[in-house]
Amino acid sequence: EPRSAWCCLAWTLVIGAMNILVFLLNLLLMVVIFTVVLLPTIVVVYFGFQCHSQVLHSSARYCKSILDDNSSSALIILGFVIMSPLIVVAMAIYCSLARRLRLFMCFQPYSLAVYKGGKWCRSEGGGPCGCARGCNTQVKAWV
Repeated sequence: EPRSAWCCLAWTLVIGAMNILVFLLNLLLMVVIFTVVLLPTIVVVYFGFQCHSQVLHSSARYCKSILDDNSSSALIILGFVIMSPLIVVAMAIYCSLARRLRLFMCFQPYSLAVYKGGKWCRSEGGGPCGCARGCNTQVKAWV
């Protein structure tokens, strides 16, 4: 049966807050994974830009003794070349972890706010959202 207008509004706010929390959890997980996987690229490009005379030209000892403009340019190019495969690796790690933890199944539809007695999840499976027991492995996250 349909909910009253105020009850529907309250449930919409609750479901919206839950969905935003799940989104922020996904975003935090993605940021952590991409930062860890792309750390070599970040370091190489940072040192390349820091020691190049046309960019920052640091007065650090390693910039004067080890890295000249040619080697700094090589570091910058190397950093951008290794970035593409590392982005693919980071995305694969994030997608496999999100699928294993079933993070996308934790998003709740707004139809739960309109009608009373709806289930708090679309699958009857286990997941971190605490909504299911005994998961159906054939359920896709985009369904």
